[in-house]
Amino acid sequence: MDKDREKFLAKTALEVRKDVVRTIGVANANHLASSLSVVEILVYLYWEVMRVDPQRPNWEGRDRLVFSKGHACPALYAVLARLGFFGREELWSYKRLGSMLQGHPEYRRTPGIDASSGSLGMGLGIAVGMALSLRLRKSASKVYCLLGDGEFQEGVVWESIMNASHYKLDNLTAIVDVNGCQMEGRIENISNLEPMEEKLEAFGWKVLSCDGHDLKELEKVFTEINMHKGSPTIILARTRPGKGLKKIEEGLLRPTEPVTRLLMEEALRELEAFDKAYFQEGEEQSG
Repeated sequence: MDKDREKFLAKTALEVRKDVVRTIGVANANHLASSLSVVEILVYLYWEVMRVDPQRPNWEGRDRLVFSKGHACPALYAVLARLGFFGREELWSYKRLGSMLQGHPEYRRTPGIDASSGSLGMGLGIAVGMALSLRLRKSASKVYCLLGDGEFQEGVVWESIMNASHYKLDNLTAIVDVNGCQMEGRIENISNLEPMEEKLEAFGWKVLSCDGHDLKELEKVFTEINMHKGSPTIILARTRPGKGLKKIEEGLLRPTEPVTRLLMEEALRELEAFDKAYFQEGEEQSG
């Protein structure tokens, strides 16, 4: 990845972060920390990996994303709006009665959504079914599934892992947002999942790890996936809840805290300051 492309993706991720803060803040909703931890993953997927067409959301030849970590959907909505699947103004109607953007993605309601989400743990099973169906139809399309690490406490996830391995679904890639948190607290204190890599390899998956906020590391693992055949692949992407906002990153604000208008404005000031320091001033100096 050249420097200009990396800068473009980093700037896009920052703008997505701002819209996530606005989306959740206007709705006085929560799940800000969880939404911010997946931003770079989604930006890299949609701008560098997946074949999609915003003008034809149901194009048969598209790649599919199953967003299993449904409560973090403000990040997905912000990405889809920036790509042109729907107008950006729709973000400000998040969770309102009748809005196309609800607290979990809905397949029939929102352009660009490939599967509805709800109960945690169900997404990977849907993705396995999609991948198997596409292979039977001899389609070149691929399926990606984004999960939270807490979902692996659900038995249905491991059933899906077994099935994907059994059918050798190398058109399926799962990405796990390993931020170490769930609503009740730290994962290791509730139901420890480690050693994740060894468990997944024992189930027959190709396992890769990366920093989920590092665009070059994301490029490296997805490049490796393109060369892998014969089994499904899973990426353990290490992330930080609330990435980009110090109060959440440093544990000064509960990850599930509702975002008030005051908190929204404070968060936007922090992101704007980062924008000015790392992007706008750099452009002035290069000019």
